[in-house]
Amino acid sequence: VQLQASGGGLVQAGGSLRLSCAVSGRTLDNAAAGWFRQAPGKEREFVAAVRWIGGRTLYADSAKGRFTIFRDNAKDTVTLQMNSLKPEDTAVYYCAAGSFLRFGVREYDYWGQGTLVTVSS
Repeated sequence: VQLQASGGGLVQAGGSLRLSCAVSGRTLDNAAAGWFRQAPGKEREFVAAVRWIGGRTLYADSAKGRFTIFRDNAKDTVTLQMNSLKPEDTAVYYCAAGSFLRFGVREYDYWGQGTLVTVSS
């Protein structure tokens, strides 16, 4: 399974960005896909995840109401729409795939290369 993330960039606070993750080689074992982020000097943290079948979603508290995750089964892509961005959202964002819809970093088996999101104040 390979994941290719794209869509990062520089945006002002209050702005929006859309991150996309293309998943190739997906198997039935990869039931969920998610986004994580890692800011400088901090641990990688969960942002949002979605199940391929059914579309059930999970969000971190910091993402609720501002971010939306959705998948396109036909195209094998997972998108994270980020609105009302804040400087504290600045991080490298990673997409990941795993067998279960979970919050934990260790629950995901496959990872993309990361894309940098910078939010200026």
